[in-house]
Amino acid sequence: MRILVVNAGSSSLKLSLVSQPGDESVADDELDLGSDATRSTGAFDGLDVALDRLGATAVAAVGYRVVHGGHRRHPVIIDDSVLADIEALDELAPLHNRVAAMAIRQVRARLPDVPHVACFDTAFHATLPDAATRYALPADWVDRFDLRRYGFHGLSVQWAVERTARLLGRPAASLAIVVAHLGSGASVTAVRDGRSVATSMGMTPLEGLVMGTRAGSFDPGILLHVLRHGVDVDSLEDGLAHRAGLLALYGEGGMRAVEAAARDGDERARSALAVFVARAAAEIAAAASALPRLDALVFTGGIGEHSVVVRDEVCRRLAVLGVRPLGPDAADGDRLLTSTDPSVAVVHAREDLVISRHVAEVVTPRPA
Repeated sequence: MRILVVNAGSSSLKLSLVSQPGDESVADDELDLGSDATRSTGAFDGLDVALDRLGATAVAAVGYRVVHGGHRRHPVIIDDSVLADIEALDELAPLHNRVAAMAIRQVRARLPDVPHVACFDTAFHATLPDAATRYALPADWVDRFDLRRYGFHGLSVQWAVERTARLLGRPAASLAIVVAHLGSGASVTAVRDGRSVATSMGMTPLEGLVMGTRAGSFDPGILLHVLRHGVDVDSLEDGLAHRAGLLALYGEGGMRAVEAAARDGDERARSALAVFVARAAAEIAAAASALPRLDALVFTGGIGEHSVVVRDEVCRRLAVLGVRPLGPDAADGDRLLTSTDPSVAVVHAREDLVISRHVAEVVTPRPA
């Protein structure tokens, strides 16, 4: 079964053809949406051309990464009602669900005769314990607005755990792992025995680490202060989702630009890099506190996979957990960077393989 996977991120739209069973990658393509997909103009004009290049008209089904699924815990075939639900959650994931819905509408129109399946990043975190999902906020707020932690990047974390288990030669169900998905969006997840037990992102993908255009966690009193002094709600949303993070610290939201400028001595870039590293290390340490031990720290996502500097600097700050500095590392592919305890690994994010498996399960008739 050949499956088209559409992965709409906050900065890119990745397209993959995968044959299942067997996780066989057939072809892939990517559309650059800039550091902020919702601000990109004309990027989706290239989607139909990309589908033609991939030969996507011959697929048996299409699967989509959808960042926020609300309370949905399983992949689901997309109909108009499901699409409306995805769009309704746009308020909680404005950098993601809107872009995913745009992609779904365009690809459904192009391929109307095959099943389309939504796979949710939030679903992997359905195992979070009560202590990890609850906010210490007034009960009437919690009840009225259904306030809780959902967690994100679940499809990436699922793959990272599976690959790390293979690299270590141990079953995933026996491991205590922290996965750091570092990219334009960034989060940290503690996984015990294959189940999510703590994660840095919250009800929305704004909480946690510093990101490309998102600040991550900060004193909520700042929100009260700026609201009292003339910043309206729309401007507040714009600032938090589109004008914060590395973009605010340095002037560009991409880590490659930050690192290049830091190497050239730019003090603003050096400061941005230091803030990013400090927040990442702090969230990793916090996630590790949810585990009985730390068997492995896993880096994935664009920055996690490619930035030698970020990985090494983060590890240097985690000596208290027994993590050792990494030093130079130019190798490519999934690999162990240290074999000490805890191990440090790099895993190439392959949400497409996880999504294609889910799609195959949903659309394949079960034996009577």
